[in-house]
Amino acid sequence: IRNVTHIDKALAEAYRVLRPGGRFLCLEFSECNVPVLDTLYDFHSFEVIPRLGKLTAGAAEPYQYLVESIRKFPKQEAFTDMIRAAGFANVSYRNLTGGIAAMHSGWKI
Repeated sequence: IRNVTHIDKALAEAYRVLRPGGRFLCLEFSECNVPVLDTLYDFHSFEVIPRLGKLTAGAAEPYQYLVESIRKFPKQEAFTDMIRAAGFANVSYRNLTGGIAAMHSGWKI
């Protein structure tokens, strides 16, 4: 969902098409919240990934875009608020790998 232009509209559409009792799940890159791991992750993201992209695919730019789009995506709590604003109930998230990714969940009651 990170690459969707209007995330709020996509969430509203997900809510619309789910049946009552349906569950929305979204696994997305998030903000790492573990000291030291966050520094290592930033180094890997901004220094290693683009260089590997240039080496293997011949272009660093798409991989730089990937890293920047992850950085610009709403943090866990903010994305949870967006899901709730779309109408979902019992909204929660679970950090994976120290917050590098997060699984967001909401229910259509």
